[in-house]
Amino acid sequence: MSEIQFVVPGQPVAKGRPKAAKRGDHITIYTPKKTVNYESLVAYAASIAMAGKNLMLKPIYLELDVRLPIPASWSAKKKKKAVDGLIAATKKPDLDNLEKSIKDGMNGVVWHDDSLVVKVAKGKRYAETPGVVVIVRELDLESA
Repeated sequence: MSEIQFVVPGQPVAKGRPKAAKRGDHITIYTPKKTVNYESLVAYAASIAMAGKNLMLKPIYLELDVRLPIPASWSAKKKKKAVDGLIAATKKPDLDNLEKSIKDGMNGVVWHDDSLVVKVAKGKRYAETPGVVVIVRELDLESA
């Protein structure tokens, strides 16, 4: 059973909705630049963790610890409560869309396709250092 762990540094970015643009007589659908850049950062962090290992082929357990920055406008007392886990991170970005960015960033780096992910544990909270801690573990299960 194979496992990797890595951190995607900085402000977590949720998967943006596809955008459409008219180019002459055609309409082009594209992914927002912020999403593309974040998925590239995820791919880079994941490739370092993979360190030349082969792509994972078995069903995957994925764990995400999303650490959001504490708003600078908050008082010192409120910031401490946030770090201590006493204030829930209920603001955007949306946890499900964050998961999509992380999983799409790992396609072709950790696994061939994120359809291998069969179990997920995830959470978001405030932290002094923003980022996402990612744990990917192959499960000892057969694929269909």
